Order: sequence, then C-alpha cells, then structure tokens
Amino acid sequence: MNIFLLFLLSSLSPFKVTSAHTRTNPFTPKSSLNRYWDNHISNNLPKPNFLFSKASPLDRVNSAILTQLAANNSLSAHFASLCSLANLYCSFDSQSAQTHQQDLVARHFKDANFAAYSNKNFANYGLSQPGGGDSFKNYSDGLNSPYDSFKKYSKDANSHSEKFTFYAHEANVANASFTSYGADSAGGSGEFTSYDDQVNVPNLRFAAYDSDANNHRLSFIGYSHDTNSGSETFVSYGKTGNANPTEFSSYAEDANIIGSGFTGYGESGTGQNDSFKGYGQSANNPHNNFKSYGGGGTSGIDGFSNYRSGANVGDDSFQSYARNSNSGKVSFSNYGKSFNPGNDSFKEYGTGSKGRTSVGFKSYGLGRSFKEYAKNGVTFAEYSSLSKEGTEATKTESSGSLVNKWVEPGKFFRESMLKQGNVVVMPDIRDKMPERSFLPRGILSKLPFSTPGLSELREIFHARDNSAMEHVLTNALGECERAPSPGETKRCVGSIEDMIDFATSVLGHNVVVRTTENVSGSKQKVMIGMVSGINGGNVTKSVSCHQTLYPYLLYYCHSVPKVRVYEADIVDVESKSKINHGVAICHIDTSSWSPGHGAFMALGSSPGKIEVCHWIFENDMTWAIAD
Repeated sequence: MNIFLLFLLSSLSPFKVTSAHTRTNPFTPKSSLNRYWDNHISNNLPKPNFLFSKASPLDRVNSAILTQLAANNSLSAHFASLCSLANLYCSFDSQSAQTHQQDLVARHFKDANFAAYSNKNFANYGLSQPGGGDSFKNYSDGLNSPYDSFKKYSKDANSHSEKFTFYAHEANVANASFTSYGADSAGGSGEFTSYDDQVNVPNLRFAAYDSDANNHRLSFIGYSHDTNSGSETFVSYGKTGNANPTEFSSYAEDANIIGSGFTGYGESGTGQNDSFKGYGQSANNPHNNFKSYGGGGTSGIDGFSNYRSGANVGDDSFQSYARNSNSGKVSFSNYGKSFNPGNDSFKEYGTGSKGRTSVGFKSYGLGRSFKEYAKNGVTFAEYSSLSKEGTEATKTESSGSLVNKWVEPGKFFRESMLKQGNVVVMPDIRDKMPERSFLPRGILSKLPFSTPGLSELREIFHARDNSAMEHVLTNALGECERAPSPGETKRCVGSIEDMIDFATSVLGHNVVVRTTENVSGSKQKVMIGMVSGINGGNVTKSVSCHQTLYPYLLYYCHSVPKVRVYEADIVDVESKSKINHGVAICHIDTSSWSPGHGAFMALGSSPGKIEVCHWIFENDMTWAIAD
C-alpha cells in the first residue's frame, strides 16, 4: 500500500468533505452516475429523483480510498468506516451502533413493569427472586433493529412469573438472547404473547433456557407470527428439568421460510409436558429441526396438534427424537397436512427407549421418511390419510377457509378493480427495510457475491457463525442464485449502473422507471381516481425491482413479460381528495406460477386462469418502455 493511501487512511473515519465544491465535484460517484444515465438512457425525460436519492453518498476521496481497500482485500479492517461513510446497514448483530441506548439493568429483586422499553441488557435480573412477576409490554416495539439480552434472568427464582407481550412488534431485524433463562427456578411461569410479531428477520436464541428448572411453566402464544425468513434456536432448552410444561400455540403462524432448531430440548428431563398446537400453521416453507429432543427423558409427554397444518411445503427433521427415553408419550395429530406436500425425516426416532414409550401418528400427511425408528410402541393411525385426492381437496379449500389466510387484504387484486370510483383496500405498502445506499460500481465490482465467496463476505461484514448478519448474507445469496422461473430473466444489482444495464438489456434504451409516490392510504380503504395505462394500456413487458435485505442497498430485478402497467390516483374515500399516485402492474400470464402462490390463495383461483395485479410498494420500482 503506498504512502499516500496510508496517509488518507489515517484520517478516514473522521474525515468527510462537505463543501459545496465537493458536492458538485465531477469525480464523485453521483456525478459519474449522472453521466452514465445520460449515456445509456436515450430520452430526455427528467431523471427519477427517488432512484438517484439512493446513490452512494461517498465523496471523491473516500470513494477512491474504499475502492483501493476493496482491491487489496482490506475492507474488513475498515469495516466501521465502510458502513458509516457509504451509508450501509451493518448493525444486524452489533450492539456498538446502539451503545448510547444499551443499558445494563442491574440485579433486581422487586416486581417490574417495562412498558415501551427498548434495547436493554438484563444480566442476572431477578436472580433468586421469590414470587412476584415482571411484565415486558410493547418492549422494543417498532424499532428497526432491537438487540436484547436476557442472561441468567430469573435464575434460581421461586414462583416468579414473566410476561412478554407485543415484544419487538413490527421490528426489522430482531436479535434476542435468552441464556440460562429460568435455570434452576422452581414454579412460576414465563409467557410470550405476540412475541416478534411481524418481524422481518427474527434471530432468537434460547440457550440452556429452563435448564434444571422445576415445574416452571412456559407459554409461547402468537410467537413469531407473520415473520419473514428468520430463525429461532432452542439449545438445551429444559435440559434435566422436572415437570416443566411448555406450550407453543400459534408459533410461527403465517410465517415465511422460518427456521427453528430444537437441540437437546428436554434432554434427560423428568415428566416434561410439551404441546405444539398450530405450530407453523399456514406458514410458507417452514424448516424445523428437532435433534436429541426428549432424549433420555422419563415420562415425558409431547403433543403435536395441527402442526404445520395448511402450510406450503416445508420440512422437519426429527433426529434421535425421544431416543433412550423411558415411558414417554408422543402424539402427532393432524401433523403436516400441508397445502403442498412437504418432506419430513424421522431418524432413530424412539430407538433404545424403555418402559411403555408410546408414539402415535394420527392423520399424518404425505412425504415422510422413517429410519431406524422404534418398532415397538409406535402406532400409525390414519397415516397418510392425506392422499392425492386429499391433497387436491386441501388445495380446493384455498378458495374457502384458507383464502386470505396468508395474504394481506389488497396485496393482490384483479385488473377490473382498477377503475375510477372503485373502493379498494390498500395493503401496507410501507418500506420496512433499514435505510441504506447503493455502492459505487467501482467498489461493488471488487466484492464477492456468490455462495463460493461466502467465507470472504463473512470476513468483510464481520458475520459470526449463526449470527443475524450471516442469515442476511445467506438468504440474499439464496434468493439471487435461485434458478429463474420459466420465461423470467433475473439479476440482483447493488449499484444503479447495474440496474440501468439490466433494464436496458431487456427493454432497450428508451425507458422510464416508476414507483408509487408515497405511502398514504396504506392499510385502509381508498378510492381509485383517474387511471392511465402505460404504453396505451396494451400488453407489454417490464422490469420490476424489489429490495432484498443486505448491508448495502440490493435489488432483485427481473423481467416480467406479458403485463399491463397502470398509474392511478389514490383518493381519500371521505374527502375525495387525492392522497397518492400509485403504480400497479398486472400479470396477464400466470400459467408458470406455483399453485401455492399467495395470489391464488387470496383470489381463489389457479395458475393460468386469471390475471393478477399488485401495487408497486414504497422504494420498489418498475421499468417500462417510455411512451
């Protein structure tokens, strides 16, 4: 590294030029973007401010420094400067970005009510506390990235109860760690109601939770409801506990690609009583892993009722479940009656168990694999009663009981609804992603973006094993590397230049990009005002771009053939005044869509039989040939 660069690096963190001269400097990333637009877009229409506002804020000097660091594979050592100067979002796990509000709540012996609290570290809180209770209501509510730690909470407590109500509601990336929570406690209860509701990426870890506890009742009601693509880990949960009843009711209901891991859950426990009721119900592709669950336990009772019922595919793995247990009882009732068949694996299930261990499967769905399960005490009642005909019947139910179960009202609609004077429900079109900027192409081109390069990405973005950052990186790579649908062309872009290149490669250089003007009207009834069809309202093609969660601004862009694109004024139902200007896209050909697509769940049809329309949400966009 040359001496000049070392000199610049020495002042990188505090140095940021703000003079008017620099803001108009022709060598900044924004100035370069302006020239790129002029050279690649053939019309003279105004540049889209909503798109250009997302360009990198880096000035000429810092852009050059970071580009050189990227070329030398040295960005990891300047992680904080990269995140701050380039306006990235890097605090998926780190508490350092929130140090000013991360307080340590000291050891406490009185009842407490934490209402509208956020981002606290509860270490040794409630230690050895007799009786009483603590209440966490609206805790970390609406925060973008709450980070809470409950370490040794209520350890050795006696008859102490805890309530978590509306905890981390509508957060974007929620991190919570419950380590040795309730360990060695006697009696009492822990209740989690509407915990992590509507969170984008939940990252929860329960390690040694209720370990060695005695009759400490736990209830998870409405836990991780309607979340998107996160994970929960229960490690040594209830290990060597005694008569600890645990209830999971409506856990991860309506969630999208939620992953749960239960490792050593209830291991060597006595009289454990666990109930999974409505777990993963109506979820989309849930993944659950039960490893050594109930292993070596005595007289444990586990019940799975309506588990993953009505879900779309998904898979569960039960490895060494109830292995070497004594006089246990496990019941699977209406398990896995998914909308589309999933895949479940039972390996060494109940093997080596003693006494009158009973395992029963009643009305269990298709797609299951049993390897080395106990031959005695396992009953399959009405197993696979969900036959092919039953599967079709379940799909037919999508026009009845399951309609709108997964899908927010107004998210999908028919083209006939786009008529002036119609009153419709507008879905929540607000952007719930953290604010970030694109990277300049010069830096972006030097960063890896592929699964083979994941180890280098983890180093650059300081992603630890099983951290929220690691989940964010792997989820984005998985989405971007997924094979395109029939007729689809797709690309993930991290710079505006890359987005321009993709849009013009599909549509040509005479293009325009549009988005919905604002978020007024969200989650309420609105009236459709004046409607105009793009390209004369004819069937055309477009390129739609949707945000993907990542440290820098990343868009998933894909070509959409055979669509009609509309602009429509959104009018207040009462005052009849215009409150928004929306952009909607109608997909005319849906024949290649999955039968389990949310649009068919909401509208009660199937692929190829209807067109499907939706609004362009805040900060998403669609490109079309200019009129």
